[in-house]
Amino acid sequence: MTLQILILSIILIMGCNNYLNVKKITANNYSFLNKKNIEKTIYNWNFLIKKASNKYNVEEKLIKSIIYAESSGNPYAKSESNAIGLMQIKPSAAGLEIYRLNGKKGQPSVKELYNPKININIGTSYINLLQKKNLFGIKNKEIMRYATIVAYVNGTSALLKIFSKNRNKAIKIINSMTVKTFFKYVKKHPSVQASQYLEKVIRIYNLI
Repeated sequence: MTLQILILSIILIMGCNNYLNVKKITANNYSFLNKKNIEKTIYNWNFLIKKASNKYNVEEKLIKSIIYAESSGNPYAKSESNAIGLMQIKPSAAGLEIYRLNGKKGQPSVKELYNPKININIGTSYINLLQKKNLFGIKNKEIMRYATIVAYVNGTSALLKIFSKNRNKAIKIINSMTVKTFFKYVKKHPSVQASQYLEKVIRIYNLI
């Protein structure tokens, strides 16, 4: 009888641990990268991605790439830094900024950010904000994509400061660069902890 209870307890503990692992998956836990796996993972969110893409004028492939890199398509993903859901939105950062942009008070709740529709809307709206305001002026489309990816995970200020403390000067310097030069420049600066993330998102983007 004691042995049966012990076995049952082990099964229950293992079951609970599996549940917690799903809930607490971090942005660093990536599935194997291949086109089929990415498409299968993102499939459930295609409609919401397309809708957000059209609404905020952000390319679908970029949204999909960030979702896959950030959460592997898990709507319950939560990082140690409290980034939540499919696009790993921090309530007090991107969430707060988008709420203010839309004239809302406060910030999105954890429950709201676990909702795929709300999460994708806020994440895509934030990408639009980065491209249309924070990074406005970058002329090369590919460099803009790269800059957006870095700014999404590391913040616009951290990115621009490695070029110049003056925003306009930073944009001017970026515009004088080739895609390859920009990538190398970002990669060699330890103050921007996003070079591996950038490579990961680009790889996913090119597979889709």
